Formats: sequence, C-alpha cells, structure tokens
Amino acid sequence: MDSFEFNKIAGAVLGTLLFVMGLGIISDSIFHHGVPKKSAYALPSAAVETASAGGAAAATAAPIGERLAKADAKKGEGLIKACAACHVFDKGGANKVGPALYGVVQRPIAGHEGFAYSDSLKGKGGKWDYANLDHFIEAPKGFANGTKMAYGGEKDAGKRADIIAYLRSLADAPAPLQ
Repeated sequence: MDSFEFNKIAGAVLGTLLFVMGLGIISDSIFHHGVPKKSAYALPSAAVETASAGGAAAATAAPIGERLAKADAKKGEGLIKACAACHVFDKGGANKVGPALYGVVQRPIAGHEGFAYSDSLKGKGGKWDYANLDHFIEAPKGFANGTKMAYGGEKDAGKRADIIAYLRSLADAPAPLQ
C-alpha cells in the first residue's frame, strides 16, 4: 500500500471521528437541560438509612421472647440453607468458613474452639443469647462492625425468630425461652 492510499484511509477515519465529536457537541447544545431545582426522586437521608440498619427496625418488631414463643423450628431449618454454605449444624461438626453452630445458643460470643474470629467479635464479650442472635442475624455488620461474616442479614423478624428457634433446638439440652 502506498502512502496515498494510507492517507485516504486515515483521513476517512479521522473525518468520521471529527464528525461524531461535532455531532455530540451540537446535540448537547440543542438538548442541554440545566440541573433540576428539585430532585425527581427523594433519596433517603443518612439518618433513615442508619435507623433502618437496625435501630428502628428492631424497635418496631415484637420483642424476641414473644417472637420465639410463636416461632417454628421446622421453618427455621428450611431458612438456614444460605447459612449451610459457611456453617455446619451437626454435633461435633468441623468448622467451615464460619464456626460450627451446634449449641450456639448461650455459648460465649467468639467462643467456639478452633475458629479464628474477627477482632470485632472477640471484643464483644457476653453470650449468644436470643437478643444477640436476633441482632446479629438481622445485620451482622451492625452487630459487630468489621466481622468476617459476609451475610447481609435477614430483615424479616419472623424468619429470624424461626432461625433462632432452630438454632435453639441444636443442643443436647436446649436453652430455656426467656
């Protein structure tokens, strides 16, 4: 290919690019709309997002004791399928990505032998009582910011109670309902 042919091809490509750029500039000037004075969609404020992440949602739900009295452990067993990807529920089961959950109710937080818990859970102290389990299952990062658990949480208070009822049944002697 000689230089004349190359120049024709390069000129055609550059001319097309120049035409497209010019068309974009002209269309922007014709169809330009300023910034709207009022947003068409009201975004939630940061205070609302923080409240919905745990505080207000937990306040509107019935206390965990009332929900546990109505909870169904069989339904909870069906709801833990997502949990089974990282946890094992059998007695004496080995840890997976998460700790084994047999006997978790009333176990010390971050107290399962052989599992490397995050510092945020290690610093919590206390036991996995029903209220702590409810809060953790609702929003793990809200319970212990910096936890390794990647689960987003279960927002439905009834489903959380069913899950906790199932976890309660995973023990040689289930903890009493409080």
